[in-house]
Amino acid sequence: MQGIVYKSTGSWYTVKSDEGSFYECRIKGKFRIKGIKSTNPVAVGDRVVFDLDKIGDETTAVISEIKERKNYIIRKSVNLSKQTHIIAANLDQVFLLITLNNPQTFTSFIDRFLVTAEAYEIPVVLLFNKMDVYDKDEKAEVGYLAQLYRNIGYHCIEIAAKEGDNVELVKDLMVNKTSMFAGHSGVGKSTLVNALQPGLKLKTAEISGQHLQGQHTTTFAEMYDLSFGARIIDTPGIKGFGIVDMEQYEIGDYFPEFFALKSRCKFNNCRHLDEPKCAIKAALEVDEIAWSRYKSYVQMITGEEENYRTDIYKE
Repeated sequence: MQGIVYKSTGSWYTVKSDEGSFYECRIKGKFRIKGIKSTNPVAVGDRVVFDLDKIGDETTAVISEIKERKNYIIRKSVNLSKQTHIIAANLDQVFLLITLNNPQTFTSFIDRFLVTAEAYEIPVVLLFNKMDVYDKDEKAEVGYLAQLYRNIGYHCIEIAAKEGDNVELVKDLMVNKTSMFAGHSGVGKSTLVNALQPGLKLKTAEISGQHLQGQHTTTFAEMYDLSFGARIIDTPGIKGFGIVDMEQYEIGDYFPEFFALKSRCKFNNCRHLDEPKCAIKAALEVDEIAWSRYKSYVQMITGEEENYRTDIYKE
């Protein structure tokens, strides 16, 4: 039998068969020794082959094969830095939810996520959430940030999931597609899913007052079928986003505005750091490239962890 993985808890996988029935499956041990370095060899969104074994009155399901993935979103594992974690597979698009505060989403996090999505050719829509709670200055800052990414070519939507503002715009983009919601804990992923499909009633939580951070309400990635002909994968909140398996020379290619200018650099292997006649550095000096984006790039290419603020304004 074949189907799609709808939920992964690490040891059990909920699979929806092509006939529409759900099965709780385990995996064969061989998946853990086939050279797959990720902490989760099977991810939500994977197409799999599984077999049913009946022993007495009990029927067990075992995944025997993972079909080739169209794409996937991957990051460094939080607990095991040498391993990776596949967040979801076979995506048509990702919605990255961003909040100015409560919790704060730094541009360094946004850029790392976008670079990974570019590397695996996954379209990203940036959703600037909680517009209903911002004052005039905060709304202006969100507007600046959204325009920064629109200028690069990313689709940006300002929403208020709790109030339902612009939720219909998001819904229209999701029809007939498998989408993933991602972002820090507390940015409103589950609230948005509930606004799109009120009957799901996903658990939400208030922001922690002590640290102004979100509390985890989604423990495992899980896919849902929505009534308007869409699939959504809700994911646990992501604190940081470590990029995986990228060589120094290729990271710049996943910044679209860098890639568009790189042919003008004097050297073909220009890393856009200290090399002479670098088109990216020249564009930076005349504000054709955002300083926050360049700082994110330098952070990635020099191997620094995502541990400091990348401000959106030029210093």
